[in-house]
Amino acid sequence: MTDPKSREKPRRTKAKSRSRGNRGKVADKPRHGSAAAARGDTPLWLYGHHAVLAALRNPRRQCQLLLATEQALEKLGRAAQRAGLEIRIARPAEIARHLPQGAAHQGVALRAAPLSPLALERVIAVQPAESFFLLLDRVTDPRNFGAILRSAVALGVNAVIVQERRSAEWSGAAAKAASGALDMIPLVEVVNLARAIEQLKDAGYRVTGLDAAAATAIEDLEPMRRRVLVLGSEGEGMRRLVAEGCDERARLVIDPRIDSLNVAVAAGIALYVLRRVRGRPAG
Repeated sequence: MTDPKSREKPRRTKAKSRSRGNRGKVADKPRHGSAAAARGDTPLWLYGHHAVLAALRNPRRQCQLLLATEQALEKLGRAAQRAGLEIRIARPAEIARHLPQGAAHQGVALRAAPLSPLALERVIAVQPAESFFLLLDRVTDPRNFGAILRSAVALGVNAVIVQERRSAEWSGAAAKAASGALDMIPLVEVVNLARAIEQLKDAGYRVTGLDAAAATAIEDLEPMRRRVLVLGSEGEGMRRLVAEGCDERARLVIDPRIDSLNVAVAAGIALYVLRRVRGRPAG
């Protein structure tokens, strides 16, 4: 664990404005494929002020190389003073060469190791008596995933659970959309969501699936000390075994002229409503 107050001074070097020598030494873009593949040994690039700042503050994140303009580095403050972190002052165009085309990097990018997922049983073991989890079934778009994580942190979710496959990559795009939340909330990865639901039930969680066809409105649910909200993919919803494993299903009450909502929007609304439900007295 790195002490953020470490006196070890970061190494700074001036990047040459037109040099391409560094491009062969670093992974310019994250690998594509499954969520698990994106969390292999290959470093990835995080970009944008909030995403980079959260990664630098996360003791679980191995940070290797920071590319930043003078202004962006000053804005990061003491968070950039991590032992072993190399810092290079670079122009915006130089930073952009390491990132996906059109990435809004705000003058800063961080090469870092992927986060290692946490085991569900370990996360459950450290939960307080009142706990709220979010389980995602086949949410594969990294920007939707990042936006959901942002809402989850803002609205008091204790952990987010995803499947090892058929899930979004924990990439730079997801981190940017999450505005730092990727490095703020415990992320759990499981092989089988249906089995994970049974494990959660055994730990005292009530599992609530968000389903547009459900008879019960989400605001009419009873408050629970431990609850898991399950969200399915946009368009297809929850898979059959995941839906059958839920204790209850609930819907968002929206104008009937609108058939459905973007999954990240639906997640934000549902989490907000359930936060209010949790604050009500039981019964």
